[in-house]
Amino acid sequence: MSSDSDPILTDRPWLDPGQEPFIRIQAVSKQFGAFVAVDNVDLDIYKGELFALLGGSGCGKTTLLRMIAGFETPSSGRILIDGDDMQDVPPYERPVNMMFQSYALFPHMTVEQNVAYGLKRDGLDRGEIRDRVDAMLEMVELATFRKRKPHQLSGGQKQRVALARSLVKNPKVLLLDEPLGALDKRLREQTQYELMNIQDRLGITFIVVTHDQEEAMTLSTRIAVMDQGAFQQIGTPTEIYEYPESRFVADFIGSANMFEGRVTGHSGNIATIAVDSLPEPVRVEYSALLHDGMKAWIAVRPEKIRLSKTPFDDDSLNVVQGIVEEIGYYGESSTYRIRVNPGLRLEITHPNLRRPRDGRHVADWDETVYVGWEPEAGVVLTH
Repeated sequence: MSSDSDPILTDRPWLDPGQEPFIRIQAVSKQFGAFVAVDNVDLDIYKGELFALLGGSGCGKTTLLRMIAGFETPSSGRILIDGDDMQDVPPYERPVNMMFQSYALFPHMTVEQNVAYGLKRDGLDRGEIRDRVDAMLEMVELATFRKRKPHQLSGGQKQRVALARSLVKNPKVLLLDEPLGALDKRLREQTQYELMNIQDRLGITFIVVTHDQEEAMTLSTRIAVMDQGAFQQIGTPTEIYEYPESRFVADFIGSANMFEGRVTGHSGNIATIAVDSLPEPVRVEYSALLHDGMKAWIAVRPEKIRLSKTPFDDDSLNVVQGIVEEIGYYGESSTYRIRVNPGLRLEITHPNLRRPRDGRHVADWDETVYVGWEPEAGVVLTH
């Protein structure tokens, strides 16, 4: 079935074998002397995606972005954009534009002059420049600020000027290097949605580099998690969070309670894993190939664990007892750290559905509690 008639494939072109990737990164490596910054990576990105390269400092994500832009040359491999090999194409001739973390605005120019700068360099006539700048300033809601200079703008306004300047030339691909890093938390959250709306309206392919897990999860259609120059997992935000493929990804994206043990049996889609730090074996759903005696880890997200002062009446749950050691109150939710034994502490996120009476929480410090989770709440990891 074609992607035109299947809404799932239309929204997720990477699932449609008939779709051609818009950007192809094939066996790309980059070395600086003996240091391997990017290590033989392959990646397909489709037209109209808002794709995130996510990882910690020094993982290779910015180096990869700079190779797509043409500011760095791959040591090996090739990069294709819209079917064209970029090997000998200089940055200024590539169908991409890059928005830098610093925004790099010209301080002596007004907002409209900054946005128009690239169009003037390209030799467009004055009327077309005016029309395109006007349309772009309207889109980013800066039309009334057109005569101001950068020092007269807030951080969020500077970010939108830089975005307008990057988009006004109608690039096929926009590369964004930590685009929201200079904004405070509230403005960053607001700007995330503005960025998503602009990308959706224009249909331009965005590639965003970020170290912020929450930002990547909110913005992107798909995420590539990087570490030590390689991709650890590529998938949608839901796939990355709910079905991590390794301990690294489970730990890097959000929080996870990790149990180490050995497989003692499996029946149907339920495996039994003996965990040294727990008195009873843990039951967990699995899809990987497991065998008895195999070393495995179970990752359980904090919000998937229940908390109770009294025993659970559900025999299907994995249940342990513990003592409340720490409580963090965040308004919409509270985080409880439960000491099960000297070597194991569990983190539980509990939504605050009701206002606490007299400032009391679901459980208080030093109280003995029961924690439980369903077999399908955990993810089995083998590395």
